Amino acid sequence: MPRTKLVLPPHFSFTTNIPVRITDLNYGGHVGNDSFLSLIHEVRVQFLRSHGYDEMDLHGIGLIMADVTIEFTSELFYGDALKASVAASEFYRVGFDLYYKLEKMVPAADPDAPPKWVPVSNARTGMVCYDYSAKKIARVPAEVMNKLLS
Repeated sequence: MPRTKLVLPPHFSFTTNIPVRITDLNYGGHVGNDSFLSLIHEVRVQFLRSHGYDEMDLHGIGLIMADVTIEFTSELFYGDALKASVAASEFYRVGFDLYYKLEKMVPAADPDAPPKWVPVSNARTGMVCYDYSAKKIARVPAEVMNKLLS
């Protein structure tokens, strides 16, 4: 079976730190796949807020997640320092994609070397603009595209 392989954009315009909660862990003792989706949701909300938007008011319209792809590359545990980056890309008439890069800090093998960031997960969400009052798909406002790409 072919594996999903995301091609990430070269530049991420937003980065935040997200704490790994004890409730994110599954019975295997690491962050569960369902919790990765919740972490990505939190990152998306912070990204939109950094531009003055939220999922229910994106310059007068809302957002719906139409699809998601998540690649898992490393385990994530309670107490890990998680850095999450977001980039908006691939705008079309009624939607766009958001790409996510999640990394954790690990100590270097050499005690004198600084810690390094290693990939934990890459993801993409397909977002569709939606007018909740009219109950129909809506056009991406030009202002939104300009702000999210900056």
